[in-house]
Amino acid sequence: MGARIAPATTVTPRLPDGKPDLTGSWQTAGGGQRGVPGGMFRRCTPFQTSNCMEWTNQSADFTFMAPSRLDPNQPLYKPEYWDKVIALDQWTNRDDPVMTCLPLGIPRHGPPARIFHSATDITLFYRGGLDGGGGYPDFRMIPLDGKPHDPERALQYTFMGYTVGRWEGDTLILDSVGFTDETWLGRGGKFHSDQMRVIEKFTRTGNDMLYEVTVEDPVVFVEPWVMNPRTLRLSNRPAIIAERGSCVDGELEQVSSQIRH
Repeated sequence: MGARIAPATTVTPRLPDGKPDLTGSWQTAGGGQRGVPGGMFRRCTPFQTSNCMEWTNQSADFTFMAPSRLDPNQPLYKPEYWDKVIALDQWTNRDDPVMTCLPLGIPRHGPPARIFHSATDITLFYRGGLDGGGGYPDFRMIPLDGKPHDPERALQYTFMGYTVGRWEGDTLILDSVGFTDETWLGRGGKFHSDQMRVIEKFTRTGNDMLYEVTVEDPVVFVEPWVMNPRTLRLSNRPAIIAERGSCVDGELEQVSSQIRH
């Protein structure tokens, strides 16, 4: 069985127009959210019932072990919104969009798992089940013609935003606006307004790609939130993205506790 990721050092492949070709299957090789204890699964202890499985402890612990809650790099909300963040966090079972089967959206979904890139556009595919089992497969198709946002289209709010692309040297910049405020930035009640703007940067060097994200929200943030960068590594195996699964209607009627367990 061969290695899952390719060696880092190689010549950066390029499109006919000379720009780096971002095509491929990608997985995180470093960086991202910090402060996470080793391993999301704990073995069952002698004090637990015979029905205990690793998933039992994962479900019980994940609300406290979730990277977005433990990472010291957090968005800084204006003081008048602190109580709202705390309330949303406490009522995760009811209010987290993951619990109501909504898309994770950008930037919560993280970097794409597979990219198809041409000189005129780029298509990004995302895996499902990334945030403690939450989220569904999704995709984005983005033109790379360098045109600015259309003000009218920017008012058509979506989960993944309205994105335009441009190049700064060998770095691809994806600039997204027009987000619905129904998604969160991550667990812990990290909400945003419909004025959020997300700037993503993709810089490929050989088989590695630096993924950087800045989130602006002048309505609720004191300052832009610069997320921890990630290093993606090209995979030797193609990422096969399954179709979106079904969601259980009426799930909220079953809520009997606050923090997800």
